[in-house]
Parts: sequence; structure tokens; C-alpha cells
Amino acid sequence: MKNALLMDFTVDKATNSITVKREFSAQLPLVWDAFTQSEILDQWWAPKPWKARTKTMDFREGGHWLYAMIGPEGEEHWGFTSYRTIQPKESFSGTDGFSDAEGNVNTELPQSKWTNIFQDNGDATLVTILITYNDLAQLEATIQMGFKEGLTMAMEGLDEVLATLS
Repeated sequence: MKNALLMDFTVDKATNSITVKREFSAQLPLVWDAFTQSEILDQWWAPKPWKARTKTMDFREGGHWLYAMIGPEGEEHWGFTSYRTIQPKESFSGTDGFSDAEGNVNTELPQSKWTNIFQDNGDATLVTILITYNDLAQLEATIQMGFKEGLTMAMEGLDEVLATLS
């Protein structure tokens, strides 16, 4: 019998933050690649039936990822990540937000700082994602946009992708 994988989503309005802990049934190097290589990210980053499509990705400190979430009717919503720190196969952090197709930041929508921490648990990998916002209004706007549901669906998509890659 297979053990259920950990999924914990905690909102802390006092610190304008979200903490997500998600376990994956795959070894750390593969999970790391799934978070840091656009060819794999494009397979799972968007919640179904949406798809992710990378325009550019430069995974290095000071680099950027520019991508679109493509809806079932072909609509596009653009996002970016600006990478700040990278500790290979341990953690990476950056700023995340919405943009246009050229990477110009949409300041009308929330931006956040993400830190992704990877922990080797043998045949499983625990990823802890710490997300902080500058203020409570941005945190609440993100929650209202269905962030928890969308991220949960995307993580389930990653489970499927990892099963085909391992």
C-alpha cells in the first residue's frame, strides 16, 4: 500500500506569508530538475487544463524565467521569476509576479518572494516553499485568485510527470 504524499498549505496573515510543504515520490535530483528546467516545468507548472509555455529561462543568480499560462481557449497570462539565490539541489529563491509577454512587470497584480527548499528523504523528496508578500492585501488577492487550488492541481500534475521520468 502506497503512503499518501504530504501536502500542507498554511497561510499566515500576521507575516503576509504562505508555506507549502509537498512531498514527491521521486529522488531529489529529478525533483530539482522539475523545478529548474523549462522543458519539465512546461509539463506541469499550470493547473490542468491550462498549459505552461516558457518564452525564456536563464536559471542562474540574477537570471529570469518568463512564461505564459495558456488557457483552454488560447488565452495567455504571463508571469516571471527573477532568481536571487541558488544553492544547487538544496534551494533557490526569487521574486515572482505577473508581467506582459515582454517581461514588463504588472504592478497592479501581486508580487511575492519565493524560497524553495529541497530535502532528500530517500525515495521521496520534500519541497518546502516559503512565499512572502509585501502586504496583506497582496496575500489576500493571491488567495482570492485561487492560488491554493491552482498550485495543488499543478503539484498533482508534477506527480504525473515525475512518474514518467523516474
